[in-house]
Amino acid sequence: MRKFRNPKAGFTLIEMVLVIALIVVLAAVLFISITQYLSKADTVKYVASHVASSFSAQNVSINSNFISLGY
Repeated sequence: MRKFRNPKAGFTLIEMVLVIALIVVLAAVLFISITQYLSKADTVKYVASHVASSFSAQNVSINSNFISLGY
């Protein structure tokens, strides 16, 4: 016995729109999360560069004092 496909089988327009809307919402949440993460990373990079330059400046002055003392 042969089984025929139901000609009405498939997705409705409403189902397709709901799936697309869900994908858009998830993409928006992901985009917001990534931009917040990148903003925090830039802040950390800015602070780290200032700490490193401050440490370097202090280290140079200490080294120059030792060099002038003959160490």
